[in-house]
Amino acid sequence: MQPPVAAVVEAHATLERLLAGLNDQQVAEASALPGWSRGHVLAHLTDNARMFARLAEHALSGDLVAGYDGGVDERNAIIEATAGRSAAEHRAELATHTAALEAVWARADDMDWNRPVTFRNADLAATVFARWRETWIHMVDLELGVRPDDWPEDLAAHAIDFLLDRLPAGTCLRAEDVRRQWSVGDGQPGTVVTGRVRDLAAWLAGRTPASSPVAAEGLPALGPWPPHPPQRLDRV
Repeated sequence: MQPPVAAVVEAHATLERLLAGLNDQQVAEASALPGWSRGHVLAHLTDNARMFARLAEHALSGDLVAGYDGGVDERNAIIEATAGRSAAEHRAELATHTAALEAVWARADDMDWNRPVTFRNADLAATVFARWRETWIHMVDLELGVRPDDWPEDLAAHAIDFLLDRLPAGTCLRAEDVRRQWSVGDGQPGTVVTGRVRDLAAWLAGRTPASSPVAAEGLPALGPWPPHPPQRLDRV
């Protein structure tokens, strides 16, 4: 599948516009994520771009590298170390790393998107989809005016595809505004959850939808976010 590079570039542009007037006080204020300030969210978005660019650079050379040599501890340490940047510093660092990411993606041809990466033991295309999710979902977490209703329709549908395993087997999702349906597993049908596609995606992502999806039996409990498998460096 051709990855949505142009859509991610547009998401980056939306994020840039969102941050244009951000001041230092706002950076230090709490985000929607427990324990994280807006600075933490921005630090994560910036380093996520750097990490994906690193994976892409190596993938285009035929190499597999870990996203973080030090694993999740390194990731968390980078976020903590850079969350306290000023608003201007956050804007500058984010712009630098998103531009670098877009530049390396621009060098990829149709075959390159199938190159393996260690991120979720997937391929290079999967990192584009992941960056798409990360950018739009965390724009909501910044609480600067972007809401799930602002998500592109195809991003919302993709998020549902990615997060569907959070639901119990047999659950059926019906997006009434786009006439699309998702089912979990191949067993007997169970709970049917209906709503607009953006509301279903927001609910699955643990964010607040504009209008809560509904189910006759009550909404099912969500399982954990899809886990990262152990990274494999032996793939070709």
